[in-house]
Amino acid sequence: MTGEPRIGDVFGELLRDVLAVQTGIGPRPMAGGRLPRPVIEIIERDDGLINGAPAAHYLAGPAEWQPYDHRAVDRVRGETLDIGVGAGRIALLLQERGVPVTGLDTSLGALKVCRRRGVRDLVHGTIDEHVADGRRYDTFLLLGNNLGLIEGRDRASAFLAALAALARPGAQVIAHGTDPYGTTDPVHTGYHELNRRRGRLGGQLRLRLRYRELGTGWFDYLVCSVAELADLVRGTPWRLADVDDRDAPYYLATLTLAG
Repeated sequence: MTGEPRIGDVFGELLRDVLAVQTGIGPRPMAGGRLPRPVIEIIERDDGLINGAPAAHYLAGPAEWQPYDHRAVDRVRGETLDIGVGAGRIALLLQERGVPVTGLDTSLGALKVCRRRGVRDLVHGTIDEHVADGRRYDTFLLLGNNLGLIEGRDRASAFLAALAALARPGAQVIAHGTDPYGTTDPVHTGYHELNRRRGRLGGQLRLRLRYRELGTGWFDYLVCSVAELADLVRGTPWRLADVDDRDAPYYLATLTLAG
């Protein structure tokens, strides 16, 4: 026993169990034939902080969404790529509205859950890998705080360049972010300072996910201010066209393809 989790598709496994709890589709019985209730996602940060939260929100219907989710989908136009599609909650609503939407995710298990729930067009892989498929889009969605997929300074320009390679003229990115700097909690403010001493952005999280006996590898996930986002976008094919921060510290950022 090493105390370390087995590396696996954490996100896919927990989404499968959430679906089983809610619908009975594809259940995995526990002791006594019971399913885990609720399904808890564990997020471990590299400074030792551990948080856990119920994962049911990944399958939440529009009636349970936050207002910024509704404002985001109302901005969608044309062929749309939902990046980090998860369990497909956004893609399903767009399909109902007749929007041509493709869901992209690195988790095969998540894509299986999407398919069971009725998402029709799905791609397995990263943004960089998808460039080679020759597809083109008018709208890119980074919702559910998926602005974090930019990762940090070292990755941002390549990530945004890959989006530009997938973009049609006049394309837009609609991203949900969170400003991390309003907190006074020393657990978080101390981590911001630690990151800055390491040459990283304050909210550049180093994380891994845990579920039951599984874990992911460590990865970077960026939580940044609007000013930091503007700095990351500068010099890329995109420009920061609009910020909706009426639900601060949460915000919606709209990037448009320059030129």
